[in-house]
Parts: sequence; C-alpha cells; structure tokens
Amino acid sequence: MAEVKLTAESRTEFGKGAARRIRRENKVPGVIYGHGAEPKHIVVDGHALMMALKTPNVLLRMDIDGKGELAIPKEVQRDPLKGFLVHADFLAVKRGEKVTVEVPVHTEGTLAPGGNLLEYILNALPVEAEATHIPEGFTVSIEGLEAGHTVRAGDIELPRGVSLAVEDDAAVLQVVTAQAEALPEEEEAEEAAEAPAAEGGAPAGEG
Repeated sequence: MAEVKLTAESRTEFGKGAARRIRRENKVPGVIYGHGAEPKHIVVDGHALMMALKTPNVLLRMDIDGKGELAIPKEVQRDPLKGFLVHADFLAVKRGEKVTVEVPVHTEGTLAPGGNLLEYILNALPVEAEATHIPEGFTVSIEGLEAGHTVRAGDIELPRGVSLAVEDDAAVLQVVTAQAEALPEEEEAEEAAEAPAAEGGAPAGEG
C-alpha cells in the first residue's frame, strides 16, 4: 500500500468561525483518535491531503508538531456543492495492528454478448488487514459472465494476511438481464388506447 508523509499542527481554536478561518488558509481541520488515547485535534494542508486521498486507504505518516504518528483516513467530509474538504477523521494505527477497512472493487473483461448489465451490490469489500499492508483495491474478472451470475465475497482472491469482514456468500457483483425496449407496434397500441375519444361524438347521456 502507498505511504504518504503529511505535516500537521495541533489545533487550539474551535467553533465554526475558527473552522472557516482554517479553510480560508487552504487548510483542513481534523481529528486523530484511537488506542484509547484522547483525540488529537489537528490542522493539515488541504491540497496535500486531497492528493493523499486519491489513494484509497492510504497510510499517512503524519508529522504533528514534530512528533510522528501513523494513521489512516476514516471519514472525510466535503462541501456538497464545491467538493473541497471540510473536515477529516483519522484512525491512529501501529505497525502489525489489524484494522477493518473497505477496499474498492474493480472489474476487468467484458460480459457475455446479449446486452446484459453489471450491477454492483458492494462497491467496496470489507476486509481485515494489517494496518500497514492494506490493499489498494481488488480486481475481479467478469469476462464472459452471463445473466444470473453472481460474484460473491468468497470468490474474490485475497492477498496473504487479509481476511473477509463479511460472510463468504455476500453478493458483490451481479449480472442482470437488460430490460428490452418496447416494440414500435406495442408503443402505437398503447398510444391509441390512451388517446381521447374522437371529436364530434356526444358523451353518453347527452343529446
């Protein structure tokens, strides 16, 4: 897995006003928690964090006021309109420690001919892995799969030292039949049935 160095500083100001000032400086407020210790409130460079987060489950080697700390991102809040980072939660980890994370699932290959569709039941697979050896992603071959085929968690090959955090039979991917488009004759028949009565015909009970 990728390991990225990130410099941070302790945060002593709190509240909405302080958070806005931090973000105006292109920085992001955050919290590091874990191992039963008191949460550490920090501030990190927004651009550096954004680049680090491009790698799923990235291991962060954080320098906080000159002290080293290993952490992984746990929850990131973004502005719903502009997409910039608003706040970040980090989980402190140690080498050799096991953590439960969600690892993205990717596919390769093409489905069997016939216009079938691939449906993601799980976009990411929950697994337990050593904190410094978290996989960046799992690649699943869908080559030649036909409608009705389901890829389950237990079908995905895991690296050594990684185990599932869900049941083996949990559905991850499913191939479904694409709904056929209505035939032109059927569409015309439906339109005729919905069309109003021809003009000139007197409604029943009048005349």
